[in-house]
Amino acid sequence: MQQFQQYIGGAFSDASAQFESIDPATGQAWALMPEARAADVDRAVAAAESAFYSSEWAGMTASARGKLLLRLADLIAENAQALAALETRDTGKIIRETSAQIAYVAEYYRYYAGLADKIEGAHLPIDKPDMEVWLRREPIGVVAAIVPWNSQLFLAAVKIGPALAAGCTVVLKASEDGPAPMLAFAKIFDQAGFPPGVLNVITGFGPDCGAVLTSHPKVAHVAFTGGPETARHIVRNSADNLASTSLELGGKSPFIVFEDVDIESAVNAQISGIFAASGQSCVAGSRLIISNQIKDAFLAQLSEKAAKIVIGPPDHMATEIGPLCTRSQRDTAVDLIARSINAGAKVVTGGGPQDADSLYFLPTVIDCSDAPDAPCLTHEFFGPVLSVQGFDTEAEALTLANDTAFGLASGVFTKDLTRAHRMIRGIRAGIVWVNTYRAVSPIAPFGGHGLSGHGREGGLRAALDYTKTKAVWLRTSDEPIPDPFVMR
Repeated sequence: MQQFQQYIGGAFSDASAQFESIDPATGQAWALMPEARAADVDRAVAAAESAFYSSEWAGMTASARGKLLLRLADLIAENAQALAALETRDTGKIIRETSAQIAYVAEYYRYYAGLADKIEGAHLPIDKPDMEVWLRREPIGVVAAIVPWNSQLFLAAVKIGPALAAGCTVVLKASEDGPAPMLAFAKIFDQAGFPPGVLNVITGFGPDCGAVLTSHPKVAHVAFTGGPETARHIVRNSADNLASTSLELGGKSPFIVFEDVDIESAVNAQISGIFAASGQSCVAGSRLIISNQIKDAFLAQLSEKAAKIVIGPPDHMATEIGPLCTRSQRDTAVDLIARSINAGAKVVTGGGPQDADSLYFLPTVIDCSDAPDAPCLTHEFFGPVLSVQGFDTEAEALTLANDTAFGLASGVFTKDLTRAHRMIRGIRAGIVWVNTYRAVSPIAPFGGHGLSGHGREGGLRAALDYTKTKAVWLRTSDEPIPDPFVMR
């Protein structure tokens, strides 16, 4: 059985305890992971704080930080296949997805490498003639970055990249569900030449690790990706240290299809939007809102294609859907489908696991047109399950799209450009994709509102969120400052 170590202060070490990591494809333990507890968290935060104030990091020029990030990007690209294989083994994500995604992760570090020496302050046209005033942007401090198991190298890059570009230091907590690729990433980071303690990588469980980290008095900012319930704990914990937070919490994203589309093209986009990554994506287009004029034809093509999706071992390049990562995910999906059927929803295709004990879940489509209260319309499955609602008018489509407590992503499919613009204005979501879905770039911000959280990752704004402003006042007059208690 393989054994992994945590990475603290530029060195690899054993944690206070260990736990077994399960291979979702086989259900068998395959590796021992370091289980960080309070003492480990304290060491990691102390290492990050020491690095933050060290001359080696704090005295480094922004351009030099950028060069280190470029070196890291090159090393990620060189090791992409090994990282992809490890992520597939530990999380069940199929190799064709992990390979493509990790290869692109390097571009995020390259983007923030270029941005490192472009984080500028400002001169203020102050209303006092004998003063010069300007703003400096300075790093906010030690950052606690917490990522889930899905797309973890990407979700770590959109936190680590801007944080290091801004001059912060980071303690990254990998998910206890499949942390191997992040612990392996620490070895690659170590090779890049950053000063010790700039990045520390740990993993562990909520009370003994996550809660200690997010409430730690030396943590200045918490960047979290995960679910709303965990986020609520983080917000409560941050009351102890008054850390700022950025929260990306998933969604229940509408995928809106009007009657004027090319059906085959829109079906392909919907399949990508919900069945890619086995539906285990925060931006999964899990609510199909379809014009009743084409609903039957659309569902017929969708069901036909869904039935042909190749389900198999995640390390096979031919596989299109692998296993769900955890048994709890599978059980949640089974329960939600059963409750939705009881509420009047109808299964169009799929409907459950391949067999009673399997983590392999069939691509599932559920028609909720006669079941507006079905729980599958409001709960995030994190699995390959699509809920369907029909509409007759544009206004009805918009109402259905916004009938959610989430607000992360959305898709609009139409050839009518003016209608597309009306939908863009009306949809309450942080991302609107028009005639495409799941497109991402380091240049574009990513995030939502409502139960999808707050803050943005990606783009220039993300780097600025890891800074604080300092106002500098310089008196330019050579005249003595008058006695304030002498009336003139």
